[in-house]
Amino acid sequence: MEIGVGLPNTTPGTTGALLTEWARRADAGPFGSLAVLDRLVYDSLEPFAALSAVAAVTDRIQLATMIAIGPLRPAALLAKQAEAVHRLADGRFTLGLGIGARHDDYTAAGADHSRRGALLSEQLAHLRGSDYPGEILVGGNSGPAFARMARYADGYAHGGGPPRAFASAATKAQAAWRDLGRPGTPRLWAQGYFALGDDDTVQAGRDYLRDYYAFTGPFAETIASANLTTGRAIKDFVRGYAAEGCEMLVLLPTVSDVGQIDRLAEVIG
Repeated sequence: MEIGVGLPNTTPGTTGALLTEWARRADAGPFGSLAVLDRLVYDSLEPFAALSAVAAVTDRIQLATMIAIGPLRPAALLAKQAEAVHRLADGRFTLGLGIGARHDDYTAAGADHSRRGALLSEQLAHLRGSDYPGEILVGGNSGPAFARMARYADGYAHGGGPPRAFASAATKAQAAWRDLGRPGTPRLWAQGYFALGDDDTVQAGRDYLRDYYAFTGPFAETIASANLTTGRAIKDFVRGYAAEGCEMLVLLPTVSDVGQIDRLAEVIG
């Protein structure tokens, strides 16, 4: 299993200089991928713009959206953005897509939240029909999400949780793949959150997760409590996902401190 690291494109205080320095260190480190989150109504950097910036300062590492909310963009625009990052990164781009869950993002985009699943299916069909050259992952935990993944994508992107949750989702993804008669097996990606450092750093990371997931209500506290804040917790998490067959585990930062890259590299290196 490879370990990826997230870019801090949704955490407070990120600048262009921080983003590019973060990418340079990730490219020089033991990481297999560099990934971004997507949110419209939030103080964040647009994911395709962020990846375009870091494509220019990296040479080796895979770039990825983990995940982009497809239906917030017209299908032709989404294809254009993805193709641009794929070209700028010399083919090092993996496009992870999902429907998201936040009504305010859809309202701001003028997109129909009630049709989000159908819209994503239409976008995936457009990408495949336009001969988009890059790898595509699809996320989600519903039956239709697994069916979309099996029909249109190269693999599955799991949204987080303990290794046993990933194992259950991976089994469903593989079953949907077989049901459609696809050869081989789907790629399996997953993610978790981390913040390494002193008590203030740990608290800042948890505060960010509470804010980012405030729309989930009390469940935001569960997500914040699962933030990986020690080397031992990260190693246990990595071992658990590796044992369940994950191919790429992306650890997403919850604070905008470039030192997080070096600390994480020490833990997993």
